[in-house]
Amino acid sequence: MASVALTGNDTTILNTRIMTDFAEGDCVNFEVPNNLVEVKPGKNGNAIYALNAAGAQINVTMRLIAGSADDKYMNSEMNTYKNDPPSYTLISAEFVKRAGDGSGNITNIIYQLSGGVIQKSVPTKENVNGDTEQAVSVYSLVFTNSKRVLS
Repeated sequence: MASVALTGNDTTILNTRIMTDFAEGDCVNFEVPNNLVEVKPGKNGNAIYALNAAGAQINVTMRLIAGSADDKYMNSEMNTYKNDPPSYTLISAEFVKRAGDGSGNITNIIYQLSGGVIQKSVPTKENVNGDTEQAVSVYSLVFTNSKRVLS
């Protein structure tokens, strides 16, 4: 029998806050910018494998409804960091993707993230031609530690 994945009802939690005010499209996106391991082939078929600690870094983009409660929360987090970086408490997060197999069984794909901070200021624009992007706040976060768990 072929494998299937039915997805939906994913959950994003930052610190202890369940985020709900997402915009359309790719409202939460994870990127893994670095390799987990570096490999160098050597002479006579020898090889060197080295763990790259930067491979645990995850870049997260979140698209929130502008002016929503979640936008206000994230803006407060960003300002707290900017006001006193040394005293800032780094963000922890958990993203749960639910995948069903078509027979009622669900696998939770859980990303556990820590060491996070909002990396960029939030861009904006004004548009008089009905561009809905002007009602979206885009947050770019970076986390230094990540773990993927299937349960």
